[in-house]
Amino acid sequence: MFVSFAIDHVIARQHRGTDSIDNLAWTCMCCNSLKGPNLSSIDPATGNLAYLFNPRKNKWSRHFVMQDGLIIPLSARGGATLSLLNMNEYETVALRKKYFETNEFVP
Repeated sequence: MFVSFAIDHVIARQHRGTDSIDNLAWTCMCCNSLKGPNLSSIDPATGNLAYLFNPRKNKWSRHFVMQDGLIIPLSARGGATLSLLNMNEYETVALRKKYFETNEFVP
């Protein structure tokens, strides 16, 4: 299986983000295009504005859990990120499940 990745500025340049390694992260092309320069979004569970998950500063297990290929939010930050990036889109979940079944998935 092949998935292409892009380098994302966690904090976009237009928001004074830098090109330092501390502000860069690998992301799938689809998530990168959906995130754009956003720093926050709406958490669907509360309807409140929440910052997006920052892979350089936030701990995954505090904001998400994975169950059978689905990503479940554990916080407002997780919910806002999950919703904005459409992380549980059908084909993405199917791909995650396939990775788990073939032991190719590395969280």
